Amino acid sequence: MSGFVVTGTDTGIGKTVFAAGLAGALGAAYWKPIQSGLEDGADGDAVARLSGARVLPEAYRLTHPLSPHRAAELDAVIIDPARLTLPAERPLVVEGAGGVLVPVTRDLLFADLFARWRLPVVLVARTALGTINHSLLSIEALRARDVAIAGIAFVGDVNEDNEATIAAIGGVPRLGRLPRLDPLDPATLAAAFTASFPGLRA
Repeated sequence: MSGFVVTGTDTGIGKTVFAAGLAGALGAAYWKPIQSGLEDGADGDAVARLSGARVLPEAYRLTHPLSPHRAAELDAVIIDPARLTLPAERPLVVEGAGGVLVPVTRDLLFADLFARWRLPVVLVARTALGTINHSLLSIEALRARDVAIAGIAFVGDVNEDNEATIAAIGGVPRLGRLPRLDPLDPATLAAAFTASFPGLRA
């Protein structure tokens, strides 16, 4: 196992918490190539706090909490795809920004990067209303680019029908479901991840 890309069906669904749990379970380094939005801290800081994983520096740190293409324009930054080559560290957990088709630049999407990187993708999805459509569209976008999908990981309250329907229609492995954690700390995340994703271990 050399690593995974963690992407989502949307923004704000718990993708970073899942990535932290995965990095901790695998003993992997973590890399978020583009951080958009710094006011609430970087996602890498949260991953380091929750998992103790080694966090590699971002290629770009952008001020505004927007899609990278727009955040870069507002910061007068030109994103060079050559700087988005995967680091050599293995195992490695790489986190995208937002969803599969979020623009990196005005002519490059995250799904295009995933196809170049050739690491299997874990798609993180919420369990609530709307997740079937968002998840199946994301799966289709990845398959259209010949991206290997390791499986789908759910975050949120249990919704058996939504979870089973997405896995069956999408034809992807159902990896498990991470519940919302309160409190969210290294101990609760590690315990929940071990219980929820027994197949994702070093």
